[in-house]
Amino acid sequence: MNIGIHLLICAMLILVPVGLLGQDKQSVGWIEKAIIVPSNMVLDAKLDTGADTSSINAVDINKFDRDGETWVRFTVVDKTGKKVTLERKLLGVAEIKRHQGPPQKRLVVSLGICIGGHYAETDVNLVDRNRFKYPLLIGRRFMAGRLVPDPSVEYSAEPSCKEQ
Repeated sequence: MNIGIHLLICAMLILVPVGLLGQDKQSVGWIEKAIIVPSNMVLDAKLDTGADTSSINAVDINKFDRDGETWVRFTVVDKTGKKVTLERKLLGVAEIKRHQGPPQKRLVVSLGICIGGHYAETDVNLVDRNRFKYPLLIGRRFMAGRLVPDPSVEYSAEPSCKEQ
């Protein structure tokens, strides 16, 4: 192989990973504060690249009918005990694979989430996460094109979204 090919390969190995971060993606910690819209409640969120979808700690989950469509009423609780009850249109039911036990069916709604300077409406499955330290788990679908989590950092990006 000639030296020109070697230089091209070396340049690609160096420049491609740098280009993957991109200018629109924000480096954040693996734990961040997130604002949930429409309630503007602030929750601690774990950014999990092993999860495809996002999950939120929800209790008192009830389906109901509104204008011929299925909606869901659920309550979200922050770490101070503040509660907010939300009503969102049911988007579907997700079957979530778990490490222990059979897959679990969870209701899915759309919520607005702000982390760092990035806001997006995203699908979130509803589940009782009271036994977990973080009430909000952010999956790859929300992070893709927006956030790059650094596993050595926590709480590095205050939520500051203009779109919400």
